[in-house]
Amino acid sequence: MRVFYERALADEVIGYIFSDVAHLNLEHHLPIIGDFWESTLFGTGAYATRSRNPLEVHKQLHQLSPLTAEHFERWLEIFTISVDKEFEGERAEFLKMRAHAIASRIQEFIN
Repeated sequence: MRVFYERALADEVIGYIFSDVAHLNLEHHLPIIGDFWESTLFGTGAYATRSRNPLEVHKQLHQLSPLTAEHFERWLEIFTISVDKEFEGERAEFLKMRAHAIASRIQEFIN
């Protein structure tokens, strides 16, 4: 996740969402997002202890600054590149597939 966020924060298309809109504190966020993806990939339930709804989190961001299809496409592009750089195999492919499904679901929810 650190590799992804380093790229995303520096990106000219979506970087401002993390820095200027969400005011992301990466050291605080990494354990949370790590629990999310751990739960998604391995069914650990770790994210459930966070009492957060990712749909609502992104809806709040969308209300502050509209999230567009271009933003989600760029997020997926950076996410895919980051996964491909760090991992390979069945779980990596599943992770990328889930990321696409999650991005689609969030877009449906916020619009």
